Amino acid sequence: MKNLVKKLLKEIRQTVVVSVVLMVVCGLVFPCLLTGMANLIFPDQAKGNLIAVNNQIVGAENVGQEFTEDYYMWSRPSAYHYNVYIEKEGKQYYNDGTEFAGLGSGSNNYAPSNPALAERVEADLKTFLEKNPEVKREDIPTDLLTASGSGLDPHISPESAEIQIPRIAEASGLSEDKIRKFVADNTTEKILGIFGERKVNVLKVNIEIAQELDLI
Repeated sequence: MKNLVKKLLKEIRQTVVVSVVLMVVCGLVFPCLLTGMANLIFPDQAKGNLIAVNNQIVGAENVGQEFTEDYYMWSRPSAYHYNVYIEKEGKQYYNDGTEFAGLGSGSNNYAPSNPALAERVEADLKTFLEKNPEVKREDIPTDLLTASGSGLDPHISPESAEIQIPRIAEASGLSEDKIRKFVADNTTEKILGIFGERKVNVLKVNIEIAQELDLI
């Protein structure tokens, strides 16, 4: 009986020791090592690719924001409005007046047959055509009407950026050539010229516009 108890205690002790060691190694040492290496090798990425203007953080390179002013470039639709909200009478609301649902990401995941999808797209089409009267309905690029899976994508296609330039120029007073330069400066090409798609970072373009207009 004594031998059985001693054996049992030994096994329990081994189990506890192994568990503690693994928790320390996997839960503390390994994450700290990876974090340290990331900060050393990829310092900007490890800190979230934050963008600062005049020593003030204004956003993150890979997280979009919702822009509604005519002198800014518009992002893709987002079910979460890019988590941009305003406070009114102690409550938080999205820019369209609906109640802020809290920080989140994702999409509505509507099926193509869902009437709510057609209703949302038609509403976005109407708004875009009203603000860009020189644009024809059939010329609007698809990505300006479709949401990304995360609802936080900061990129649009170069075609979606180009079609907005006349509106931005008229509203901002900036020349179309200057805005095109902002777009070109913030366009990412295909990897190795083959993989992925060319894309424009809306947030970074709008930061340049805001700086040019002395808004930040």
